[in-house]
Amino acid sequence: MALKLYDSLSREVRELRPADPDGVFRFYNCGPTVWNVAHIGNFRTFLVNDVLRRLLELEFPGRVKHVRNLTDVDDRTISQAKAEGRPLAEITARWTKIFHDDCAALNCLPPHVEPTATGHIAEQVNMIDVLLAKGNAYRAPDGSVYFKIGTYPAYGALSRIRERELKATNTVFDADHKDEVGDFALWKAYKSEEDAGVQWPGPSGAAAGRPGWHIECSAMIKKHLGPTIDLHTGGVDLLFPHHENEIAQSQCCNGTTFARHWYHSEHLLVEGTTMSKSRGNYFTLGDLVAKGHSPAAVRYALLAGHPRKQLNFMLDSLHAADSALKALRKFAAALAPRAATPAAPPSDRFDPVFAALADDLNTPGALGALFTIVNALDPAQATAGDHAAFQRVVYALGLPLAVPATAAVPAAVAALAERRWAAKQAKDFAAADALRQELAAAGWSMLDRKDGYSLEARKG
Repeated sequence: MALKLYDSLSREVRELRPADPDGVFRFYNCGPTVWNVAHIGNFRTFLVNDVLRRLLELEFPGRVKHVRNLTDVDDRTISQAKAEGRPLAEITARWTKIFHDDCAALNCLPPHVEPTATGHIAEQVNMIDVLLAKGNAYRAPDGSVYFKIGTYPAYGALSRIRERELKATNTVFDADHKDEVGDFALWKAYKSEEDAGVQWPGPSGAAAGRPGWHIECSAMIKKHLGPTIDLHTGGVDLLFPHHENEIAQSQCCNGTTFARHWYHSEHLLVEGTTMSKSRGNYFTLGDLVAKGHSPAAVRYALLAGHPRKQLNFMLDSLHAADSALKALRKFAAALAPRAATPAAPPSDRFDPVFAALADDLNTPGALGALFTIVNALDPAQATAGDHAAFQRVVYALGLPLAVPATAAVPAAVAALAERRWAAKQAKDFAAADALRQELAAAGWSMLDRKDGYSLEARKG
């Protein structure tokens, strides 16, 4: 059935279709900034995109191209490299690995392409040169380059931001650099006291330095997906200014529609309020694993709320998620004898699940429909087609129903160990001790050697 999704630009629920009915569906979602471990609020957005990716592949088999970037150069990554006295690439490689481990633990499909900002400097410089030539950008006295939003009258269409609000949002305004308060950086001139050696040759007539945050997505999308894409997604926190700026610079540079459809998932609350380390409600996947919760339960709990509504995540919800997964695993085991080789065509038994997902990605509705069917269906009376349909549902929701081998080190535990080892190497012994305690709480011992470490499951 046709997949319909809310469009943040038109404010309507619209059907998702590739620009060319026989072509590839081009899908981009903003990835993480690899300066620290991603928290569960970040992963709510990534899980929503994972379900969307799976549905698109069922809808357009073999014709989906999914790109998700890694922001590996910005103020935070450079600050981290300075603080640790290590090369930028070494810092971002460590956090990228932890992010990938968490994604794998949460059963997320990897994107077809995962470009990095530092790997696409030339593409970003080329776009900035075009914007300079067209009069959409200007060089500041310090050698930086800014986009002039006054040259793009449609600015604000996505976020509905008004001029007064724009001025209030952009409170930091250096009259020596920007012409107008709303203009945003395309290229930042190198500052020796801040950038710690991180620089590249700049656009024509500009100083050496590094790209601004927004231009990287536009450049990577253009290279890997083309000037126009079918769907651009991200968290609602990126709607302004990031996505608004992407639209302005891309459409001015390329002279065509940038994205045909926009989708944004809402914020995650934890125990009724925003996440904060000072409140003690700031959680990463590793934190929750250390408390004895499985990544599968975290995935289920984060999908239990509608993506376009704020989800209040409660630790108790992980116990409910674990119970739900146990019930589904029991059903899957009872249904297994109905499997056919080769697989039978799926029956329509689980169509209500897909109807909910196709209706603006209603994941809680889909989970409710799934349990209504599971509770009503006697596996002994099921058909091979029912088994095939159930497997499609499991794939679409990304539900990890297989019980992991007890001898294997869970990806989230491995990520905790990597973080502890990195903290120890950086001589942050307080953090290393705290992470060791998290590993112990998760049931694992970490044995240090001169050249590395090993992990052992604790007995008893």
